[in-house]
Amino acid sequence: MLTGLLAAGHLMPMDLLPAKVAEHAARAGFRHVRIYVADMQERVLRVLPHPPSAPPETATARADDREIRIEGTLAGRAYQHGEIVHTAADPLHAQWWVPMLNGSERLGLLRLTPDENDARARRDAEALASLVALLIVTKSDQSDAYARLVRTAPMNVAAEMQWHLIPPRTYADGRVVVAATMEPAYEISGDAFDYAMTGPVVHLSVFDAMGHDTAAGLAANLAVGACRNARRQGADLVGMSERVEEVLIEQFRRGIYVTGVLAELDTRTGVLTWVNRGHLPPLVIRGGRWAGQLACPPAHPMGTDLGLPVRTCREQLEPGDCLVLYTDGITEARRPGSTEFGLANFTDFLIRHHADGLPLPETLRRLVQAVMGHHDGRLQDDATVLLCEWFGPDAEPTQTAAARTGVVRP
Repeated sequence: MLTGLLAAGHLMPMDLLPAKVAEHAARAGFRHVRIYVADMQERVLRVLPHPPSAPPETATARADDREIRIEGTLAGRAYQHGEIVHTAADPLHAQWWVPMLNGSERLGLLRLTPDENDARARRDAEALASLVALLIVTKSDQSDAYARLVRTAPMNVAAEMQWHLIPPRTYADGRVVVAATMEPAYEISGDAFDYAMTGPVVHLSVFDAMGHDTAAGLAANLAVGACRNARRQGADLVGMSERVEEVLIEQFRRGIYVTGVLAELDTRTGVLTWVNRGHLPPLVIRGGRWAGQLACPPAHPMGTDLGLPVRTCREQLEPGDCLVLYTDGITEARRPGSTEFGLANFTDFLIRHHADGLPLPETLRRLVQAVMGHHDGRLQDDATVLLCEWFGPDAEPTQTAAARTGVVRP
């Protein structure tokens, strides 16, 4: 099954993927295979359609099967917790919902009916889901049909730029798990986040550009690009932030500025180093409680050229600590006539869901839903949050680390 699908995948367009997956899955005893992908806001799962030329039994789907809510459904449970969920007790008629993960990035689910209900069938189903996820990732950037499928609303130009610039929303290895997102997903303008690994060092950054238009999106794009460029040439945190400022001034003549936090975590020691360029201070969650904000004298926002000193600050983290970087759209979200979501609600939400043992990406998904609900579903400002949990200096994946990413299977 796997070798045949892998060989077919090299020259397979996205629109043929569902039919080819069903064809090869049948060799391992899996019937009625369907591929579901999550929308950008992780609210619904949408079926990846078969081509019109597919056999009638695979080319059509009931209307209620084409889109499934994540909240309150069996499919949603499989997606949220990263586990195979059965839809019937009878193994001969059971449908399985199998999570599709690209590393730790949640893409969606496979729905299938197995001929057998045993440990080998589970392993085969998980292997199939992993390969399908890899095939989707390799082909999705070239498929406008896929881009349309995972969107539930029109997207503005700034958001189009941002989503194609940023890294995947989830990353994990044995040392850290990183989860991040931006809202409003289809109208984001001035927010951006970035992360990368250099050996044992994790680079993290969050940017918030002045304004809520395409110019703000351009500024945020420039900030991320300049930061990456300087980092890959060996610059330190101060040098990266100064390079961002140079590029912004060159382009906008001090007409637009960007705030941000640029940080590095040495996973061998747990030492966090960061600079604050006019931004909200990072937070740390430790031992099931809020450990507080990390104090660091802020320099001026990048692009203003005010000449304030840029200081590098350090903090010793403990294994299990969760670092939180965010923009003011998270804490300042409010509905008309209501109070702000606020820092206290923000940290309390993270602590409660962290204690529940949910995968970090699921905690973040629920946080975004709560913030959007507090604002009646429409934010007045961009809201971005990046979480980074450090497990300790051991680079080998542990059961705890795997569970926090949603990769573990029962």
